[in-house]
Amino acid sequence: MLLQIDTVAVIEEAMLEAEAPVQETSINLWEMAQYGGWIMIILAILLAVACYIFIARLVVIKQATREDKTFMDRIRDYIHEGKIDSALNLCKQTDTPSAHMIEKGITRIGRPMQDVQVAIENVGNLEVGRLEKGLVIMATIAGGAPMLGFLGTVLGMVQTFYNMAQTSGGMIEMSALSTGMYQAMVTTIGGLIVGILAMFAYNYLVARIDRVVRLLESRTLEFMDLLNEPA
Repeated sequence: MLLQIDTVAVIEEAMLEAEAPVQETSINLWEMAQYGGWIMIILAILLAVACYIFIARLVVIKQATREDKTFMDRIRDYIHEGKIDSALNLCKQTDTPSAHMIEKGITRIGRPMQDVQVAIENVGNLEVGRLEKGLVIMATIAGGAPMLGFLGTVLGMVQTFYNMAQTSGGMIEMSALSTGMYQAMVTTIGGLIVGILAMFAYNYLVARIDRVVRLLESRTLEFMDLLNEPA
């Protein structure tokens, strides 16, 4: 009888321990990043550079697309009235890529149409190059950040296997391997995050620049038609 009571007590105690809530632990983003080591520092720098380029190019592109809707009408009136200096002053005051192109075209009035068009296109190419400044770096970050993350993964796995090789007696504790495993996983996540953000930002800027290019092309055609109009 006493043996049965002890057995029941032991079973009840085991059941209570099994039903006891397990305390969950969590790790914040900063602690997770610390496990990545020096590669996470490089990824953070790359992310900061990508953000700077994105914001700077976005501001420049927005300024390039800001244009007075009556600009070409006023240019047409000035040219038909023979007020070339007024047209040039209007271009200088507008200060947009299309205005710079029109300004160069106005200075070539009186020369063959082919020369005027070539001069306008040359200025347009320079303006587009100015808009694309820094995009090569962002594309490099988009492709290089995941590779750095994979490099951290390889280094973390090497550290893990090294710790395993240094363990004697065949007993391996997970705590001894946690540092390498964390580095292997965290750097991969960090590299993919930076690479994905840079890739989307790069494609967005390219799309915005394409819109500016189409605008410049339309302004070029409009100005060349203007020169062929009868006074």
